[in-house]
Amino acid sequence: MKKKSYLLATDLDNTLAGDPAALTALFEFHEESKVEPALIYVTGRHLDSALQLMEEEQLPLPDLWITDVGTSIYEATTLEEDSKWHDWVNENWQPSSILRVASRFPFLHRQDLPQTKRISFTVEPGHAESVHLFETGLKSEGIPHHFVFSSDRDVDLLPERSGKGAAVDYALRQYAAQDVNVLLAGDSGNDAQMLSLPYPAVIVGNAQQELDELPTHPLIYRATTNFAGGIQEAWDYFYDFSGIKKPIG
Repeated sequence: MKKKSYLLATDLDNTLAGDPAALTALFEFHEESKVEPALIYVTGRHLDSALQLMEEEQLPLPDLWITDVGTSIYEATTLEEDSKWHDWVNENWQPSSILRVASRFPFLHRQDLPQTKRISFTVEPGHAESVHLFETGLKSEGIPHHFVFSSDRDVDLLPERSGKGAAVDYALRQYAAQDVNVLLAGDSGNDAQMLSLPYPAVIVGNAQQELDELPTHPLIYRATTNFAGGIQEAWDYFYDFSGIKKPIG
């Protein structure tokens, strides 16, 4: 991974995956350009679910997995978890305290996950106010957490040091070449932290409206093409694949 000059860190559902034809075109574009970027898959799914999606969508094996909205990092071939990241992000993690506060809000329905690296809920339609009251309750009790509300229905509670952006920033420093040419890609609110890192980033054309709240910035490209097509559009926008970035801004 450290030998590669380009790197794509991308969300999976409705970003890289979602349009098989666009996905095929993206990887043909890489092949024709003689560029094989390092791949980091950055997903809200837990690892088993992400591996299943990779098989279903016939995605290439990445170099690194970032799962559970940035709470876990795995080397892709061995599936060995990065213990340094795990220990650091979980130092102040209090899942039982979070669940105690969540029990006050009947319109939040806990998602069935195989572990408590994150705690996730689905909120009933029309009850977004419960989400804000839940977040307020956590803050008033001083419970350390990172709160993500996305797609108008999904609530993710993460260790306060985690999140997709924090995990990608760590992964780039630990695993990538120092001068690597990066592209970040996402479509929903749980990608906002990642898309706000100081690297070229693309919001794909089919993105959730909540990403409209991200400020206009030279490093954030809003694609007109959907799914993987938006990623291809952004490669063209930011890079000429000669190892030199195009002027930004």
